[in-house]
Amino acid sequence: QVQLVESGGGLVQAGGSLRLSCAASGRTVSTMSVAWFRQAPGKEREFVGTLSRSGESTRYADSVKGRFTISRDNAKNAVYLQMNSLKAEDTAVYCCAVRRGDWSVYAWAYDVWGQGTQVTVSS
Repeated sequence: QVQLVESGGGLVQAGGSLRLSCAASGRTVSTMSVAWFRQAPGKEREFVGTLSRSGESTRYADSVKGRFTISRDNAKNAVYLQMNSLKAEDTAVYCCAVRRGDWSVYAWAYDVWGQGTQVTVSS
C-alpha cells in the first residue's frame, strides 16, 4: 500500500504563496486520483481540490479556485498543492489523500491519507 507524507507548510503573510508537497512511497500514485483537504481548529474537514485518476482534469472548491493548483510529478512519485494569494481563512492543517477509484470531493471516499502539514496565514 502507498504511504503519503506531506511537507512544505509554515507561516506566510496574506497575499503570499506556499507550495505543499505530498511524497508517496510503497506504490506509485501516477494512476490514482489524488486530493487535498484541510481542517481548521473547531471546523470540519473541508475539500480543497482534486486531480483525476487520468491526470487530465482538476476540480477545486470555490473558496480556492483560481488561487490553488494541484499537480503531479510521476518521476518523483509526488503530488503538489501550489497556493497563491493566500488569505487568513486558508489557515488549516492540509492533508493529501489518494484513492484507487475516480476522483471525489468526499473525504470518506479516499483510501490513504498523509499526516498533514500546518499552514498558517497571517493577516
